[in-house]
Amino acid sequence: QTIDQRVSCDGERASVLYVGPVPPTEGLWLGVEWDNPQRGKHDGAHGGVQYFTCRLHVRPVQGGPWGWTSWPLWLGVYQIDAEEVTSNDISFGPKKVKWGKITERSCEVNGPGADGEIRKTTPNVQVLDLSASLLSRWEDVSAIAQQLEHLESLTLMNNRLRLPADVSAHRRSFRGLRVLALNGCELTWPQILQCAPMWPQLEELSVQDNDITELQRPEGVLQSLRSLNVSGNRLAQHTVPALAALLRLEYLNLSKTGLSDIRFDDAAPGGQTDMFPALTKLNLEHNNISEWCVVNELAKLPRLTHLLCHSNQLVSSDGNPKTANQLLIAKLGGLVSLNNCEIHHKERRGAEIDYIKMFGGEWLEAGGGRRPSAQFVSQHPRYLSLIAKYGAPEEGELKKPEPFALKNQLLKITFVFPDAADREPIEKKLLASMLVQKVKGLLYRLLKVPAADLKLTYTSPKKLGTEFEIDSDLKTLQFYSIEDGDQVLVRWS
Repeated sequence: QTIDQRVSCDGERASVLYVGPVPPTEGLWLGVEWDNPQRGKHDGAHGGVQYFTCRLHVRPVQGGPWGWTSWPLWLGVYQIDAEEVTSNDISFGPKKVKWGKITERSCEVNGPGADGEIRKTTPNVQVLDLSASLLSRWEDVSAIAQQLEHLESLTLMNNRLRLPADVSAHRRSFRGLRVLALNGCELTWPQILQCAPMWPQLEELSVQDNDITELQRPEGVLQSLRSLNVSGNRLAQHTVPALAALLRLEYLNLSKTGLSDIRFDDAAPGGQTDMFPALTKLNLEHNNISEWCVVNELAKLPRLTHLLCHSNQLVSSDGNPKTANQLLIAKLGGLVSLNNCEIHHKERRGAEIDYIKMFGGEWLEAGGGRRPSAQFVSQHPRYLSLIAKYGAPEEGELKKPEPFALKNQLLKITFVFPDAADREPIEKKLLASMLVQKVKGLLYRLLKVPAADLKLTYTSPKKLGTEFEIDSDLKTLQFYSIEDGDQVLVRWS
């Protein structure tokens, strides 16, 4: 029972910050910092004395909530046959079951066990999951990895690991590691960069839902990285270009990071940025992007082919989500997939021709020809290349933007009830600007089910088999990119 040791109590994880007496009580007490901030009734003070800064005193349990250190014991409790473990996955995390081999999920891992025990028992493991364990030190993780010479993928989600004193001492332990997940570990970006020299060959890194705000350039580290997930962190958006130092990065997940703007100031409108030279796939879902100039910035990425941008605030002049998608396709000439839907040749051709017609009036007002005003070129960087491709619009072809009229905002939505087979689907016409809160109010009147008990998702004919979550009552249908003809699935507890 030592400081910084990890414990499990009543199914919750915590870090020990104090071990000792708390007068006038008798016996030994532990002061723990719960991973769950809702737990705890005390802050480490008692009788006017601040013994430690912590959320709760607990008695040490006989036998201890300290976990297991013996690798054979781990395998025994999880009922994994060591002789069957060759290149298969092993998961000791409480949330993940792999290959049907894990039948017991109450065991806790807190150390590497005896020297050489892991190498002797399971030498060929390639994929290891130690999520939500009781490991508290990178040194222990290193001691495990060092004995797994074929380890390529390591999942350490929802752990609290103390940073190593000497990072270079552990480089050999992770020399073959290609994939690492550190989601929910309360890490900052500087801490991740501090640890990064341990992972010299890393290609995929997920640090979702951490304490990352400002991003610094990864100088000399993570240079083999091809995939990076920083979603769920409230990023300072002006620091995102720091990630351009990752020259091999092909996929970047910036969803749920609060972004409203991205800038590549090294390139003029219509030009190509030198930043992110290998980036082909970008995830910007669930952010606050509302200006089309941001899309013009994305067009500067030389190799961008796949974009996810559901649940932002990009709105076309007619308020129609389909028109907004057309604008995205027309503005991003290299795009082959939008929101996980393939862009077919016919769809691109239609979007680009409509774009020419839609902004033809502005083009003429800006001077027309091959030299319109700089302001027009800044707002529509691809317009001249589209004219060269399809020809200039005739005056009779010019489309005037439709007013943001009521009829243009109406969506035909079908409500279905997958958990209530006796209920027929209900079809309604709703405003695209309608709040989810009001939709639930409508459903309450129809179903007599409290709005708080309703859970909504939706599906689109463009992406059959995929459900998109509707997770905020204060957002509009339009915010979630719900289109005419979509289905909303209604469930309740």
